Amino acid sequence: MANTAQARKRARQALTARARNTSQHSHLRTAVKAVRKAVEAGDKAAAQKLFQDSMSVIDRIADKNVVHKNTAARYKSRLSAAIKAMGTAA
Repeated sequence: MANTAQARKRARQALTARARNTSQHSHLRTAVKAVRKAVEAGDKAAAQKLFQDSMSVIDRIADKNVVHKNTAARYKSRLSAAIKAMGTAA
């Protein structure tokens, strides 16, 4: 348990930051899942539209260091590859 006023304040701040980061991480997963769902449905136009929207979400969350920049790049790369693969399969 925190004994000093400074440590108590940092503990409060950590709880707030953790709640914020958890929410943003959930938002990221939802955005990625929406693109994957459109890809599985075979709707390339919708997948591309959702991909553009999710790109901004991914970049924004990576800029805030909720996820590492390389993790964000990997998400974007894999989603992009999945959309491109739709064109060759169709």
